[in-house]
Amino acid sequence: MGRLDDRVALVTGASRGIGAAAAEAFAAEGASVVINTIPDERMEAMASEVVSRITDAGGAAITVAADVTMPEEVEAMVTEARSAFGDIDVLVTNAAYARRSPWNEISVEQWDQTLAVNLRGAFVCAKAVHPGMLRRGRGSIITVTSVMVDLGMAGALDYVASKGGVIGFTRALAREVGPDGVRVNSVMPGAIRTEYEVETETETEEELAERLAELQSLPQRGYARDLAATFVYLACDDSAFVTGQVIPVDGGWVHH
Repeated sequence: MGRLDDRVALVTGASRGIGAAAAEAFAAEGASVVINTIPDERMEAMASEVVSRITDAGGAAITVAADVTMPEEVEAMVTEARSAFGDIDVLVTNAAYARRSPWNEISVEQWDQTLAVNLRGAFVCAKAVHPGMLRRGRGSIITVTSVMVDLGMAGALDYVASKGGVIGFTRALAREVGPDGVRVNSVMPGAIRTEYEVETETETEEELAERLAELQSLPQRGYARDLAATFVYLACDDSAFVTGQVIPVDGGWVHH
């Protein structure tokens, strides 16, 4: 028996990295999983690989391409998920957009795109799954913020602002939907090595690992798999009395 037997989970931005790790962990605990990716040939192919890994291991999963900033696409995704598995019990709003730029070089278009994916997307997806959670009488919405909010890190003003907004969204939504039996929490990853980071990092892995060892309490690299158990905890009944919280998983970089 898994901790998520008979549950349906939707994970946005799950074609790789943190989203894929969460989706595979949910499936291993018995959930039927909907793997969302942005409509893009490369990303859709990667999402299909995640589905294959889940089904090869005996789990249930489908992939649905949808732009999380577009309400009509999200509604269609939720409808497809319901047709395949039933109403959604668990939502992870992991889809994100990031582009490093000095603050005064950020265009209005880049600012709007970052907030649209990272903050508006969380709102649009939460709103779409809420009716199903009401029918179920339960639900867990898990947002994804970033340690960069606590650090006030330079070079990503739009991203940091959007992820700060995610924290406010999480806390306010927890108040709104708590009476419905729906919990809302946020995972705050630290420096997690993902495929996206490998594609965009400017430091070598050795340089980054050495720098992080000086900043974190645990002098080791974080990987997507290190976050998976936290997502499972927040999704299942083990956290039935936990809502409105931000849980850092950062190797002890920031202490609260």
